[in-house]
Amino acid sequence: MSDEDREPSGTRRLPTLDKTPDAADGSDPGAADGSTPSTADPTATDSAGHDRVRRFWSARRVPAALVALVLLAAAGLLLYDAAAVRANRPAMAWRRRLARELATRHLDNPWVLGAAAVAVVLGIWLFVAAVTPGLRQVLPMRPAAPDLRAGLDRAAAALVLRDRAMEVAGVQSVRMKVSRRKAKAHAVAHFRELDEVRADLDTSLAEGLRQLGLARELRLTVDVRRPKKR
Repeated sequence: MSDEDREPSGTRRLPTLDKTPDAADGSDPGAADGSTPSTADPTATDSAGHDRVRRFWSARRVPAALVALVLLAAAGLLLYDAAAVRANRPAMAWRRRLARELATRHLDNPWVLGAAAVAVVLGIWLFVAAVTPGLRQVLPMRPAAPDLRAGLDRAAAALVLRDRAMEVAGVQSVRMKVSRRKAKAHAVAHFRELDEVRADLDTSLAEGLRQLGLARELRLTVDVRRPKKR
């Protein structure tokens, strides 16, 4: 009697999948025909995606509070004066004078031009404050997850790079400055050749910038000199 005859009634044999030689030895079956593997290296980074990381927006509390206070004071004053006129009381002296000045002064008057220039400057300032992100002290970092954003303060980044530069042999002191696009190091070396110290600083600081995980790669500048003679 065969194996199939010995199986109980109501049961059936499930199909099985045999491993291919390529899959058995752990290699990717798509590598033989030149196809791209379905899984990517999780450590690989996309430089084009880093440039699309947006900066953090400031709340602009101070400009918003100043504009709100000025508008509130002006609206309250005008409302009070209008209510006083409605109550058969004379208008305030400042409003009568302002109306008289606006009716008699020409547009080329220096006072009119000066007031217009101030209004234009304030309008440009408010417009720039509304459309620019602000928070220039925060450097965006590469996102670790789609719904997670992180930033690093420029002063903290400069402190980390300074501590890393102080570990280089021959460096006596370092003054580090980090901007939105550049990282500048001014080091003082009291022994070793300056070229050797500069090369070690370039390597150490470049690795430090990479480990910071910033979205925008900063351009590194290293300046090494001897201490001033007293």
